[in-house]
Amino acid sequence: MLHRCLFGWKSLSICCLISFLLFSCTGEPQPDSNVADVSLGDSCQTLFGLPTDSTGLDKSQCAPTCACSGQVWTPPTYDSEWIADVRRWNLTNPPTLLTSDPYEKPAPTISKGSVCGFLPDPEKENHYSLQTYDSKDLAEKAGARVTHFGPCGLCSSLMDLSVYMEKPDLTGPVRQCALKGLGGDDEAALKCLEDIGFTKPCAQIWFYNTTHTRKECLSECVSRLNAPHHEKDGSLNACIQCDEDKSGPVFKAISGRTRRNSGLASALCRPCATVKPVTHRYRALSGQAP
Repeated sequence: MLHRCLFGWKSLSICCLISFLLFSCTGEPQPDSNVADVSLGDSCQTLFGLPTDSTGLDKSQCAPTCACSGQVWTPPTYDSEWIADVRRWNLTNPPTLLTSDPYEKPAPTISKGSVCGFLPDPEKENHYSLQTYDSKDLAEKAGARVTHFGPCGLCSSLMDLSVYMEKPDLTGPVRQCALKGLGGDDEAALKCLEDIGFTKPCAQIWFYNTTHTRKECLSECVSRLNAPHHEKDGSLNACIQCDEDKSGPVFKAISGRTRRNSGLASALCRPCATVKPVTHRYRALSGQAP
């Protein structure tokens, strides 16, 4: 029955119901399952995020600021002008496209403390390269600006960053793209993801992630259609938790950039201990005002 639903056109209406949730439960998969169950009763009472009607939490439970251990960090508001400036940059060393499903292998190991560094091209205005460094200090000594923590990957470009800035809840758009792939039309699903704004390499890892989640999380997700992202205690609902546990490790290792390691708030609220304080100012590096 599952095979017919996922791959047969006659059961399209059933497929739409199931895959609506399964292709993209979370809006963005994250693999840190050891912290996913941190509740609002822990040391940092307010979670980090931008709650929407889909979040299931209010502003007293989730807000775009972190105030823990005597330190307060709040990212800037990335408005349309800021996002347009980010999109002006052109990547000179884009990542290689995927030629196979990365979920067919174990998740690559991520070096602890590594960062992805942004290096402006001194000879070409608004051109840059990305390079992985073993630490933030080494990146800064090399003249690079940290654009996210963890090694560079398929979604590390500033173009992909701009999508995360502009769309704090990608659940709906990604679901619609996944539905276009019903019946085996993978190219339609990939094209749709690119139309959201993702670069082709980033669209590829999103595509493989949603396909893997569909296979692994059916039982957890089918009964939670339209359920809030969070339970009342702040924990993730079982569908999203399954997506993170089953699909998150590979996604994080291959994509490079996530919203948490880039200091971006989303409709999924996170413990502050899992969020990296990154501020995205690149204009000054090309001679413009920051």
